[in-house]
Amino acid sequence: MEGITLSLTSILPIRQVKPTDHAFGKYKSVVASIREIGLIEPLIVHPKRGSKDCYLLLDGHMRLKAMQEIGLSEAFCLISHDDDAFTYNDKVNRLSLIQEHAMIAKAIEHGVTEEQISRALSINIGKVRASLNLLEGIEPEAVELLKEKPITASALRLFRKAKPTRQIDMAHLMVSSNNYTWSYAEALIIGTPADQLREGTKRKQTHGISEEEVSRMEKEMESLERDYRLYQDRFGENALHLNAVQRYVKRLLDNVKVRRFLDTRYPELLEEFQALVSLESL
Repeated sequence: MEGITLSLTSILPIRQVKPTDHAFGKYKSVVASIREIGLIEPLIVHPKRGSKDCYLLLDGHMRLKAMQEIGLSEAFCLISHDDDAFTYNDKVNRLSLIQEHAMIAKAIEHGVTEEQISRALSINIGKVRASLNLLEGIEPEAVELLKEKPITASALRLFRKAKPTRQIDMAHLMVSSNNYTWSYAEALIIGTPADQLREGTKRKQTHGISEEEVSRMEKEMESLERDYRLYQDRFGENALHLNAVQRYVKRLLDNVKVRRFLDTRYPELLEEFQALVSLESL
């Protein structure tokens, strides 16, 4: 790609940035960052057909809006030779909470002050300090499993109630179920046996549930986790076998004589075989 500095008036957005957009929550941080240290990631543009000095904006609509709000007149852009906005917007990787923590910690390690980070990201300085202590008391192996996942700070804080080995188990369960919410983390803590909780940890009092019922929940959760891991271990092997069967059945149905025989003698089997072959994912 070629780089070029363009006037903002010559850049035509292909969509409007609205408060209802999925990533609009970060808009204030984008404005503060550009105001504090300037544009870091260039805009991606494509020359508009039939116009010499106009460019279509493929990627960077929130950055463009932020620069216009600040009052900047130009921006450094990369010129794409393909008019393809989908690729840029489909392959966006959102910064997870743990990745944000690592970024802030590394910046402070290199001499950036908490006040500068607060201004650059438009967040309260207390949140910056809280981010630095985010992983305190959490097992590194559990952090590694969750570092790219959209887990919340409140869910991570619950991890501190469990011992390291249990934290790793909880992280595996969250990844396997693709559930990173506070409520799920709390359910895992409630279902954690007392000997796997840190000394002095008190579980949240559950109104209307007796100690006997909590004990039964712990046993049921332990059994459920054991069964879940068992089925998870078997899933890969079963999926491989099913994939091989699907390919074999497809080859059978490609044979005209076999298809005609099934259609004549066993139409219900043919229907099931066709449904199996048509599956796009197993």
